[in-house]
Amino acid sequence: MHFDKYQGLGNDFVFVDAEQETIPDFASAARAVCDRRFGVGADGLVLLRRQQDGVQMRIFNSDGSEAEMCGNASRCVPLFARERGWLKGDTLTLYTAAGPVITQIIDEPKHLVCVDMGAARWTRKEIPMIGNPDEQAVEVPLEALGQSWTGTAVSMGNPHFVIFVPDIEQIDLAAVGPVLETHADFPKKTNVEFVQVLNKGLLRMRVWERGAGITKACGTGSCATLAAAVKTGRTGNEARIVLDGGELSVRLDDNGHLFMTGPAQKVFTGEYLLAL
Repeated sequence: MHFDKYQGLGNDFVFVDAEQETIPDFASAARAVCDRRFGVGADGLVLLRRQQDGVQMRIFNSDGSEAEMCGNASRCVPLFARERGWLKGDTLTLYTAAGPVITQIIDEPKHLVCVDMGAARWTRKEIPMIGNPDEQAVEVPLEALGQSWTGTAVSMGNPHFVIFVPDIEQIDLAAVGPVLETHADFPKKTNVEFVQVLNKGLLRMRVWERGAGITKACGTGSCATLAAAVKTGRTGNEARIVLDGGELSVRLDDNGHLFMTGPAQKVFTGEYLLAL
């Protein structure tokens, strides 16, 4: 299987042209290929198909589960499409399980891509989260590891639970992340973000990603973080998000859309030789 390896702030992916490669079982392929000792090593396997007016993107996490959307992968796709000759201009529409997403290469030499991530979704039925389906879950407590964690649930096409803390270095992400990810209140599990507000325009965030664990960065999580920060009055409509792998800039426009800008880069090309 021919593949290209891409990364966005250390969130890394194996990209495959699904028109050219035959993969009988996407979930098992993702587990094999993403294994960091016996495979290529990645946070996810991304399958791409050229469309008449864009590119279809499917994302499988390293545990084999399928994600509706991935912000960091979305920044990588237009660079992949440009190299393949699928993209002549700078703007590319991605068709994802969470709906269409508009991407734009804004500085190719610096590998900078902006993604219109759409509007945040707030009701429990949209996230999804148990409870009154039309109610929002803003600053609600959840119990985990004998402690109450107050957070805000938001969907960016995939579920997030954003928890603001006074000192992010005091959070044992490896311990509490998986417990909150699989909390009974989230029937489809959730991504978990811990966030420290450094100032009105600067947030420090660490993430436990659903299906992947601790990762260096999360694009949808960064957008969910700004959305929750604005919702709870902690920031203005634009902020830099400092992640383990680097920084993203996120902006909330007057129409409620979140725009994420950051780097993406091809790392290498290869052939996966084992049977899938």
